[in-house]
Amino acid sequence: MSTRLYEHDIFLEHRTPEGHPERADRLRSLAIALQHPNFDKLDRKKAPQANEDAVLLAHPEEHLRAVMREIPEDDEIRQIEADTYVGPKSLQAALTGIGAAMAAVDDVFTGAADNVFVAARPPGHHAEKTKAMGFCLFNNAAIAARHAQQTYGVERVAIVDWDVHHGNGTQDIFWDDPSVLFCSTHQMPLYPWTGARDETGIKNNIVNAPLEANSASEHFRDAFKTRVLPALENFRPDFLIISAGFDAHHRDPLAQINLVGDDFDWATGRLMEIAGKYSGNRLISLLEGGYDLEGLAESAGLHICRLMKG
Repeated sequence: MSTRLYEHDIFLEHRTPEGHPERADRLRSLAIALQHPNFDKLDRKKAPQANEDAVLLAHPEEHLRAVMREIPEDDEIRQIEADTYVGPKSLQAALTGIGAAMAAVDDVFTGAADNVFVAARPPGHHAEKTKAMGFCLFNNAAIAARHAQQTYGVERVAIVDWDVHHGNGTQDIFWDDPSVLFCSTHQMPLYPWTGARDETGIKNNIVNAPLEANSASEHFRDAFKTRVLPALENFRPDFLIISAGFDAHHRDPLAQINLVGDDFDWATGRLMEIAGKYSGNRLISLLEGGYDLEGLAESAGLHICRLMKG
């Protein structure tokens, strides 16, 4: 397997207040892990910046303008929602995350790579059509899905979100669109207080597999085996996107799910099998959450290793 990684120093310049869990050290810890010889063959690229119009693939223009109005011109960090902040470089960082997600789509459809991991921040899966929230400004996974559909004529896109927090933004954007299957495992009840099993979308294209607090590996894997994988088999996606949050790791401070690194390796392998069966191996993975630095580095490292091994 040829695996590409998109990274950029601009992601370190999206600033949040001291003590905020979504911080630049997350990417620094991952960068240290990727110095291991296991990653010598990883094709590392500098992420390109998207145009502002790319946001409009998944959001109305008024949402773009609303975020742009909040970007401070000085060195201020501005709170735009309960736990969501922007600094002077946040728009540039967000657009570069979008650019990397779109480039990842291009890579797997042109054969430049079999799969791609995007190590970007801010994350995206809580961003609804018209609302920035949960550390997220724009929904990178949704924009990537629309780019695949509009540029490459993809008929069926599957997005699998294993972040410990429900991807309410992705669900909101694709609720009434049966061309996109959204599957999510997440702790419930927990922020953002959505993701019940009976939230199924317009044509059962939303598949939620909530987990109780203190669930461990067997519960997560059972949710995959009984909910996520059967839905994917039935949907037969032409393209697969992972919203890869690593905050279900047992070390993470923001939730109470007790996964270990091997669980992310296992889940990655199962999704690669689906991509190999239906999607010509076309799979991209976008970093979402993960707030314990050691847990993030371990889990994301194993995830990328599995992508490289095939």
